[in-house]
Amino acid sequence: MTLDAHTVGRRIVVRHEIGGVGPSGGPAMSDVIGRLLSVDTESATLETRDGRTQVVPLARIVTWKAVPDRPLRRRRARDVDAEELTRITSRGWPAIESVPLGEWELRAAGRFTGRANSVAVTGSPGVPLEKALARVREFYAERSMPALAQVVVGSEHDRAFARAGWVPMTGYRGGAIVQVADLDPAYDADPTALVAPTADDEWLSHYGRVDDPAHARAVMEGPTTVGFVAIGTPVEAIGRVVVTGEWAGLSAVEVVPSVRRQGLARRVVETSLAWAVGRGADKAYLQTMRSNEAALALYEPYGFVDHHDYRYLQPADPTAEHC
Repeated sequence: MTLDAHTVGRRIVVRHEIGGVGPSGGPAMSDVIGRLLSVDTESATLETRDGRTQVVPLARIVTWKAVPDRPLRRRRARDVDAEELTRITSRGWPAIESVPLGEWELRAAGRFTGRANSVAVTGSPGVPLEKALARVREFYAERSMPALAQVVVGSEHDRAFARAGWVPMTGYRGGAIVQVADLDPAYDADPTALVAPTADDEWLSHYGRVDDPAHARAVMEGPTTVGFVAIGTPVEAIGRVVVTGEWAGLSAVEVVPSVRRQGLARRVVETSLAWAVGRGADKAYLQTMRSNEAALALYEPYGFVDHHDYRYLQPADPTAEHC
């Protein structure tokens, strides 16, 4: 069979040559399994279970076959470590500008949300910490933005930044709790809900964090597989769901104040989870304030449990000269 447009969207395993000589004396081979995102005359792009993409040249493909959309779960959501989950969540809320610094990710998106305008600190920056921090400050200074770092609370990175003189932000943007859940095969989706691939003006009007619609759309519509849930005419409740690999991310669940406590938020969540399962997700995450008791109560019946907390750190003296 030939990989073509009819195969896009299916979950497949591809065996391909990677160069060099294998143990048997023939060409060295490797397998990649994931959902086929696109294929052209030269290459195929697959999304793996953690949301990363891998491009395989067609000329190197030896064979491929379709695999079940819902394989047996290899890992439970809570077994994924905090740094890996940070990378997964970043793919689900991608910055407009993303620049690697070793394994760190420098992110900028016109100040739309902290997640898209801070350095995601995971793994090694590939240079001594002093040089890495100087590069972080330089990156954001070049964009006339404050230098911010997203770190896992209690991690070695958290402690290293503190020793370097970085301090936590305060207020409602100081950080969040990340919760995760293993998904069930079926959810009770609302038949009246609409799930669109883009956020229209009405949807955006209900999401209170939008100052610049262009920046907001660039971030929220960035992933390949994303849905914007809306219930009601006119719209009374919204939500956003993204699928990257085998992970779903829930966010932006909002209900018009005059119709709260009528189950609309639950209907948005049910619809979002059903949509995600239908696109291959078997695990989910969400990020909210630990003080948001209403949100935590909303998600608890769906099996969401605490995974880790993250916070934003900033230089104690943001105006100091770079090292």
